[in-house]
Amino acid sequence: MLPRVIFCTTVSLAILAVILLALLSPMSHKKPSKNNTKPPWLALSLYIQQPQVASSNTQPVTKSDDAEAFIFHHMLTEGPENTSRVVGKAQGFIVPVEQFAHSAFNIIYLSFDTKEYSGSLSVEAKHVAHKDREELTVVGGTGSFAFARGFAVFAQADHTQLPTDVDASTYHVKLQLRFPNRSQIIPL
Repeated sequence: MLPRVIFCTTVSLAILAVILLALLSPMSHKKPSKNNTKPPWLALSLYIQQPQVASSNTQPVTKSDDAEAFIFHHMLTEGPENTSRVVGKAQGFIVPVEQFAHSAFNIIYLSFDTKEYSGSLSVEAKHVAHKDREELTVVGGTGSFAFARGFAVFAQADHTQLPTDVDASTYHVKLQLRFPNRSQIIPL
């Protein structure tokens, strides 16, 4: 009989301790200070450029009316100039044919390797309309961009306002990213 009383008392005290900790914990009632809060959105402005190759042995891709795919491996830079700092890579495979318009293959991967950011973003390109400006969806990320969501605006760089050393195939990418509430992530 005595072991049962000890067991019931121990379980009751444990339950009471959990309830009191939940009610009286300063963390659950603490309001975030204005100095400590991070902005809900992260905005990045980058450029996608062709890699600079001294001599090119590649053959031009022939286009047909039946099918077309864009496969690319470009540099991601801070500015539009050829001498801008390279912050990562932009890689992708896009099939802008109507049958593949909603395909999972239409993804652009932006990978970063800098002191500030290390990781990658996946940008979904389901609704490519061949306009000068495309708004695409950021569907996830890794590293510094883990669980990122948001949108990416791809636009051809305006060459009238840029220096003369800017390549005609340079694209300006504006990223608007939001992250889940990182305070709820369980530390390992």
